[in-house]
Amino acid sequence: MQEATFTVSLCDYPELPEDKRQQAEARYARVLARQFGGPEQVSEALHIVQGLEDTPPEEITEEAKLTFSRWMKAARAAAEAGLQGIGGTESCFFDVRRAAY
Repeated sequence: MQEATFTVSLCDYPELPEDKRQQAEARYARVLARQFGGPEQVSEALHIVQGLEDTPPEEITEEAKLTFSRWMKAARAAAEAGLQGIGGTESCFFDVRRAAY
């Protein structure tokens, strides 16, 4: 089995049963991986997106801008899939992190 290159956690939804939480996280991860072509590509895109936080605007490359745009679209699609059938709260969100090696 392939080792995960990123993790997904559904946050701020304490009343959701654990099995439903795990299913929602799995749906989110599956859609995100499909949007980027695989888990490794999700991890690479996340690395680029997170790097933008500390990058001065004049140093942001076109590739980084495109990756950010793709990330936002993919995250919206993944969130819709993740919350499908369970609804959501205004404060809940999915936290995506690169896996620690």
